[in-house]
Amino acid sequence: MSVYALLKSAHLLFVMAWVAAVFYLPRLMINYAESPNQPDVQARLLLMARRLYKFGHIMFALALLFGVGLFHFAGLGPWLHAKLLLVAILFAYYIWSYKRLLKAQAGKALPSPFALRVMNELPVFLLFFTIYLVIAKPF
Repeated sequence: MSVYALLKSAHLLFVMAWVAAVFYLPRLMINYAESPNQPDVQARLLLMARRLYKFGHIMFALALLFGVGLFHFAGLGPWLHAKLLLVAILFAYYIWSYKRLLKAQAGKALPSPFALRVMNELPVFLLFFTIYLVIAKPF
């Protein structure tokens, strides 16, 4: 097995784990918003969110580590700069989701569950374009 195949496999594994966290953290926020009179449920959701957030950061760091190892093989084309920009936006969204949940815990209002559901779908589109850039390398 080549070093490139090992690096790429590890990178993809940790990217998939991080993306699962990116998708699930906003879902926890929706569940939190839909349980206003259930402090036990909200406490459990916040605990889950904290653990997921930490897990996501570890997976992101590992994906980044193995991704940097791929630079040697893949080069630094313009498609990669665009991909990294989309990944940075996804990462910022991930952090925003967690900070928003912490503000809700502090008593600040969350957007409506419908608005949260719409926001929950945004990462899907960002991820689609990220994958397209990796596969097609259009520029």
